[in-house]
Amino acid sequence: MDFDTLRAYLLAKTEAVEKFPFGPGTHVFKVKNKMFALIGWHNDALMINLKCDPDEAIALCDISSSITPGYHMDKKHWISVYFNQSAKQHIPDDEIKRLMDNSFMLVVSKLLKHDQTSILLHM
Repeated sequence: MDFDTLRAYLLAKTEAVEKFPFGPGTHVFKVKNKMFALIGWHNDALMINLKCDPDEAIALCDISSSITPGYHMDKKHWISVYFNQSAKQHIPDDEIKRLMDNSFMLVVSKLLKHDQTSILLHM
């Protein structure tokens, strides 16, 4: 998956906005002012940070070398997914979308009830 596809998918989420609190090279995606994704580059590799259930995060990191504990994030609740040309480390687009969806929903589930309702009604 490339940067433009990742960005478009994240911005299509209900009430998602893109911010640049860490400078122009780091794209932060928020819902109701809470971050659910970050796209940037690390060691010249495209990377996305996503919120993740801690147990699933451990399993994903064990399964794929392209997924690590969140770079510059809470290592328990965030993962980093790296995109490169190695077929050995390729993660299918559907799995990336699932992880982005889960990240969004994890953040929404922690919002105040009226904020949750305003988002869920539009999904």
